[in-house]
Amino acid sequence: MTAGTPKTAGKEDWTLTLDGDVDNPLMLDWRDFQALPHQDFVVDIHCVTRWSKLDTRWRGVSVDALADLVRPHAEARYVQARADGNYTANLRLPDLRGGKAFVATHYDGQPLTADHGGPARLVAPLLYFWKSAKWLRGLHFSPFDYKGYWEKLGYHNYGDPWREQRYRG
Repeated sequence: MTAGTPKTAGKEDWTLTLDGDVDNPLMLDWRDFQALPHQDFVVDIHCVTRWSKLDTRWRGVSVDALADLVRPHAEARYVQARADGNYTANLRLPDLRGGKAFVATHYDGQPLTADHGGPARLVAPLLYFWKSAKWLRGLHFSPFDYKGYWEKLGYHNYGDPWREQRYRG
């Protein structure tokens, strides 16, 4: 789910900002990002609209590798994913670390198209897919849990698909 389809940057204009409560804030351009270690991931994804897709194949950079570059402070327990179109998603850092999430550039062996969040999107498969921000432009590490776009509109703050945490209530 998205908040619409924003005008997105092409690879030549794309940057990823890693900032907030960190030792070493960074802004990576596409070439910098491509120089990082990429991995293949096979994960299940779950949409809030009650569908799932099993064994989806992605390629990208783990959030672990990105966090290791900027070294979040111990009190930075949350991440706000920031994307084109002023879209945001709030996540808990432990749900992104330990090989649990990544910034994807490829799906099913092909570069991500703009419709699917290209050139890069967050993939956080432990949570409903609205947390996996398309058109990713930044990860902001924080001691505060800033509500994201959908959470401000009444969606559940956490979004665990196994607990069917779709809406506040």
